[in-house]
Amino acid sequence: MAARARLILLLIGLVSAALVIWLAQRAVPPVIFPYGELRVGVDPSSPPFAAIGENGLFGLEIDLARELGARLGLPVRFVPLGFDGLYDALKTDQVDALIAGILIDDTRLNDIHYSQPYFDAGLVLVSSREISDMSQLPGHRLAFEFGSEADSEARTWMRRVLAFETLPYERQQDALDSVRLGDADAALVDSISTRLYLNNHSDFHAEFHQVTNAPYAIATQARRPETSVVVRATLQMMIDDGTLDAIIDYWL
Repeated sequence: MAARARLILLLIGLVSAALVIWLAQRAVPPVIFPYGELRVGVDPSSPPFAAIGENGLFGLEIDLARELGARLGLPVRFVPLGFDGLYDALKTDQVDALIAGILIDDTRLNDIHYSQPYFDAGLVLVSSREISDMSQLPGHRLAFEFGSEADSEARTWMRRVLAFETLPYERQQDALDSVRLGDADAALVDSISTRLYLNNHSDFHAEFHQVTNAPYAIATQARRPETSVVVRATLQMMIDDGTLDAIIDYWL
């Protein structure tokens, strides 16, 4: 299954690369959106990626979808959905794409195509002491949220390297507080919490390094491969010219 998934992603990537050149030379994309708009399924219960306020939808994924539509020359219509209903809405053609914190799932590749990742929500190691991986932890103190994925990862590390002290906390924010206040040497938390925390504590000069991967990707219908190709190609342009990074930096 893994080899098949890699082959599918490689083929889509090759076609996407060719389409990047095509799109760069033409002002109007192929007529592959039959409703004349880009219908995007979103989960508005996941700020700062997507939420609903007095003025409507807002968030990182909302801005990403709007930029995608602008580059395709299409109006964007958002379809708010519960997370459990996202794939059903895509399969029944209620939406053209899902931009809703979707993780790539190899078991769905018969029905779903995924873009390249637009964000990695995996665990990161945060420290102001130049600790960038588990090999540097022996003799130091590692903070994390008790019972979380980070807790499990830390236990795995303890079986692989020399002893280090573990400091479990009730919340990820508490783990980051402990590093900022000097009670811990490093914290293992997810990248979203880390970025938000650092934005709110400008006095905390720390670096973070990716430890695990949880890539968010745009999902489209496999039976409409041309849509997948256009989405991938347009997203790649946003990556290459720095637009995606600017959107991420604004919200995170």
